[in-house]
Amino acid sequence: MDLQKKPSLILQLKSIIQSQNHQRLLLRDLEKEVGFVAKWNFMSIIEKYPSIFRVGGGCGKEFPFVTLTGKAEKVAREEGEARNLMEPILVKNLRKLLMLSIDCRVPLEKVEFIGNELGLPHDFKKSLIFKYPEYFSIKVINGRAYLNLENWDSSLAVTAREERFARERMLQSAGGQNKVRITKDGNYLGPFAFKMCYAAGFRPNKSYLEELGKWQKMEFPSPYLNARRFEVADPKTRKRVVAVLHELLSLTMEKRMISAKLDAFHSEYRLPSKLVLCLIKHHGIFYITNKGARSTVFLKEAYDGTNLVDKCPILMFNDKFVALSGRHVTL
Repeated sequence: MDLQKKPSLILQLKSIIQSQNHQRLLLRDLEKEVGFVAKWNFMSIIEKYPSIFRVGGGCGKEFPFVTLTGKAEKVAREEGEARNLMEPILVKNLRKLLMLSIDCRVPLEKVEFIGNELGLPHDFKKSLIFKYPEYFSIKVINGRAYLNLENWDSSLAVTAREERFARERMLQSAGGQNKVRITKDGNYLGPFAFKMCYAAGFRPNKSYLEELGKWQKMEFPSPYLNARRFEVADPKTRKRVVAVLHELLSLTMEKRMISAKLDAFHSEYRLPSKLVLCLIKHHGIFYITNKGARSTVFLKEAYDGTNLVDKCPILMFNDKFVALSGRHVTL
């Protein structure tokens, strides 16, 4: 998260400049866009990365302004194609998000709340919801607008965890390995197992691994089945909750979300009342950090060190644009 601070500022400034008339931002207006305190961070970015941002004006009656350099403009034009490639991904993920919920609907304000995490464009109601009436509709229930799923697609009711298991089983069969056992790091290739990624200094003892082995092998209902059908106290239901959290994070671009945003979906997905404790308990699956002033939950298996393993088109575009700065930072 620390590594992403400057790339995030670079991308934010790019978006601000592109939103201006003639794609140039008067430096005197920077404070209006980002506030007095943040203005100085952006001024530093402008000064530090002349390969991306060009300062002009300041002579005669022309006020100083900042714009993108020619090279940055050329790369920025590729964003449109990245957005086009993102559209089917976003439509699929939105459908899955609704299928996970109890009533196949989620308050529209909550979808907007996690819009950045999902990668939704600002005009997603027009560009996605209204564009695909066969999948989505907006209905007002008791004075509250809901994003509603129009039809159920069983082919989408497959979790990222299940897809990973299918790939790994195929690789294992191709390698001629048929014996399945719990490894010393708690991993187990089974249809109801989760990928475990413990911290380097964590050394589980024998009893811990035995309990983990039982938990890994325990069957549980699919996150795409209605949560009302299951008893909250049932161990299988509690494991299902872990699968729901895993799937929710898998639907985000960066496989992470602020814990407060996750908790906002408590009623739609029947999440535990003590969400943070649940996440801490399963620290081989989730990682929680307080850096950035707010607690953020990461899906561990999605990362190799600090790098996100699988990136969507818009994140690959962001990487390419930030690379103009000479910084080898992956988002």
